[in-house]
Amino acid sequence: MSSSLIDAVRLHPAAGIDVATDLAETTPHDLLQALAGVPDPRRRRGVRYRLASLLAVAVCAVLAGATTFAAIADWAADLDEPARHRLGLAGRIPAGSTVWRFLVRVDAHVLQAVLTGWLRRRLPARPAARPRHGRVVIAVDGKTLRGARLADGRQVHLLCAYDTATGIVLAQVAVAAKSNEIPAFTPLLEQLQAQLGSLAGTIIVADALHAQVGHAHAVTARGGQLMVTIKANQPTLHALLKRLPWARVPVGHQSRERGHGRSETRTVKALTVLTPGGLGFPHAQQAVRLTRTRTTSGTTSRETAYLITTLPAGHAQPEQLGDWTRREWHIENRLHWIRDVTFAEDAHQARTGNGPAVAAVLRNTAIGYHRSNGEANIARATRRANRRPHDLINAVTSTTRTQ
Repeated sequence: MSSSLIDAVRLHPAAGIDVATDLAETTPHDLLQALAGVPDPRRRRGVRYRLASLLAVAVCAVLAGATTFAAIADWAADLDEPARHRLGLAGRIPAGSTVWRFLVRVDAHVLQAVLTGWLRRRLPARPAARPRHGRVVIAVDGKTLRGARLADGRQVHLLCAYDTATGIVLAQVAVAAKSNEIPAFTPLLEQLQAQLGSLAGTIIVADALHAQVGHAHAVTARGGQLMVTIKANQPTLHALLKRLPWARVPVGHQSRERGHGRSETRTVKALTVLTPGGLGFPHAQQAVRLTRTRTTSGTTSRETAYLITTLPAGHAQPEQLGDWTRREWHIENRLHWIRDVTFAEDAHQARTGNGPAVAAVLRNTAIGYHRSNGEANIARATRRANRRPHDLINAVTSTTRTQ
């Protein structure tokens, strides 16, 4: 295998992977059984370790706080014999170079799909686990891996879809070289649809970069709904939204919060434009104005944001709209920030093969696993998992759901 820098990253999941059909109530929730569905990139000759076992070791190590491929190998080396046997390892422990060579060749998109399916099967099957307002709110955003580089020196950028209710990353794609997040949006939707089976009942929230006509068509064609911020990248639409008669629109919802030495008031107004041509954006049903007023140390600032949504007023009230705008930030605060701070992602200089994307998948899985267990502090959860490796291994190899 070549040890050169990244020369190709797949933008589409491998054919034949249909995770949604595996989400039946009777499907086991054992990590080893789930990982058996990942294709083995190795030649048969000379294989010493089961694919599922090596992947399970990597998953568990990152659940316990490992931040590099070397740390994954060290965590495996520290396991006692009973723990190794639970993960399917017998005899010799894989060396760090073995772990590295294997992980940089794994298909990151298939691995993300399999691990996402495993996490979703572990979720409680009780009504309390259903999302608020009956919709799955999915935040879409991209993140640059600052320590990882392409062959020409450019940084690796990944676009992912994050379930704001469960904390699970549902899909992730690599942004192609010489491109940006916009062309990667449709492949992300394809992975999302493969994972969920259908986008019906979902609302995708994204920043202004994704206020694209093609995105609106792609989401609605798959049965989903879209809510995006509108800024200067859509100057005509932004000017139209600013000119709407907001002064005559009553406040739909207002919330106030205090904490960390500041107070914030969020005011939401929404209206439906009935004039010919409407909002001039395909499938748009409502215009939204969100005003944030913050007071910190006696200084008050005000910020106004404009959004559009493809949901009509009967299905998206101002209180819900305000909630969804806040959930857009969950992907930054509860995923990307954790990957940077707790898992030191930007300091990890994984540059070979699929290594950067695979490492991101493992971090996504660790965050989703701990969130689904009700953990608010991911750093503390990883420390606890590291102190209690037997409890961790027993939990991931169990066939029972999260309580």
